[in-house]
Amino acid sequence: MAEWLREPGFFGTHATVGADVSQLMATLFTGLFVIGWIQARRRRADAHHWMMFGGMIAMLAFFISYYLFRQLGVLAFEGKEGFGGSEALYNNVFIPILIVHIVLVVVGLVMAVYMIVLGFRAQFIEQGRRTLSDRVLQTTWRKVGMIFGAVCLPVVVYLLYLLGVDRLRMGRLVVWAGFLAIVAVVFAVEMTIQRLWPDGGHRHRALGRFTMAIYCILFVTGTTTYTMLYLLYPGKIG
Repeated sequence: MAEWLREPGFFGTHATVGADVSQLMATLFTGLFVIGWIQARRRRADAHHWMMFGGMIAMLAFFISYYLFRQLGVLAFEGKEGFGGSEALYNNVFIPILIVHIVLVVVGLVMAVYMIVLGFRAQFIEQGRRTLSDRVLQTTWRKVGMIFGAVCLPVVVYLLYLLGVDRLRMGRLVVWAGFLAIVAVVFAVEMTIQRLWPDGGHRHRALGRFTMAIYCILFVTGTTTYTMLYLLYPGKIG
C-alpha cells in the first residue's frame, strides 16, 4: 500500500497517489457539507441530516486512512524538497497558508464532531419529518465525565495491549492522545456554549454557519497548497 501511494497520481499533476487521494477525499466531504448546509437553508431537514452524516463518515474515513497509512497528507513524502519555488515564497506564503490550514483542520474536526452530536440531540422526528427543537438543551459535568470515561476506557485498554506486545510507538500514542484531547475539547465546547445558547435549535443554526465558514476556508487553503506543490512549483516529486 505504501509503495502504491508513492506512485504518480491520477490527476495528471506532479502529485503522488497519496496526495491525490487526500485532495479527492477533502473535496468529497467538503462538498457533502456544503450541499447539506444548502439543504438546511431550504428547510429540507432530512436531506441536510443525511448529507452531513455522509460528509462526517467521509471525513472520518479520510483521517483513519491518514492514521493507518500516514501517506495522505500534502507533505507526507515530499517534505521541503517537494516545493520547487523560492525560499522566500516557501517561508512567506506556503508555510503560513499550511499553518492556517493545519490549525483549521483541528478546529474543523472538533466542530464537525460537535455539530453532528448536537444535531442528533437537538432534533425530534414528528410524522416522519426531522425538525430542530427550540427547547433548552443542556447537560451536566457528571454526564460528560461518564461519557468521557466510557470513551477513554477502550483506548487505554488498547494502548496497554500495544505496550504489552511491545508495539506501542510514540506516533500511535500521540495520535490516540490527540483523539482523546479532541473529545475533551468537544465536551468543553458544549459546556461553555450551552450557557450562551441554551436553546439547542438556535445553537445548532448559529454554530452551523461558523463551521461551514471553517470548512470553506479549509478547502481553499488545502487546494492552494496542493496547487502550489504539484502545479505551480513542483519539486523533486514526479
